[in-house]
Amino acid sequence: MSGQLVQLDGLKASRRAPDSTPRLILTLGVAGLLSGIAIVGAYEITRPMIEANQARALRQAVFEVVPGAERLQALVERDGALVPATAEERGIYAGYGAGGEFLGYAISGEAPGYQDIIKLLYGLDPARRRVVGMRILESRETPGLGDRIYKDQDFVGAFRDLAIEPEIELVKDGASAPHQVDGITGATISSQAVVRIINQANAEWLPRLPAPGEEPELRSNPEGNVAEGER
Repeated sequence: MSGQLVQLDGLKASRRAPDSTPRLILTLGVAGLLSGIAIVGAYEITRPMIEANQARALRQAVFEVVPGAERLQALVERDGALVPATAEERGIYAGYGAGGEFLGYAISGEAPGYQDIIKLLYGLDPARRRVVGMRILESRETPGLGDRIYKDQDFVGAFRDLAIEPEIELVKDGASAPHQVDGITGATISSQAVVRIINQANAEWLPRLPAPGEEPELRSNPEGNVAEGER
């Protein structure tokens, strides 16, 4: 008899305690949905500011890698010719002096480094066939080692007057030729990545650039060309 009472009490208890799992799942689902909406909303609010900051940083980098540039213009290849880009198009940049004279191109590139993708911008003087500047735009290389690709001024300075023919070569025992760059001790892979990025970008763009003296003129008011601007 007592056993039956225990069983009946257990049955009543189970009936009084409904399964809370569905409620928990619903609560977590709603919380996740609200969190997702908040994250997306925050991103949409901050995206214009982020894009504006990125555009500002890129513009400053163009002026840095093309010495003497005071104005710039974004260009794309269309029908075999370089023409001013629209706001949606991505190509290369041309740097011009205060009087509108062409000074060089700024070309971007990226490739895997030791830790992650390295993104950079470099200046090119097509008439002299020289790289005239280089700036790392994005890098997550190892602090104290790989990050020296932008902190080591000797390495960065090597790209201020660097021949591109034959293609740029990374060396270990000191650069002795106009196309050679001395690698960074302890950051060989990162150094190689920088050289590889520039060589690959040159291989892509050199055949598509106009002959020296035939570069696109700076348009005074290029419609839709938001990248055009002054220092």
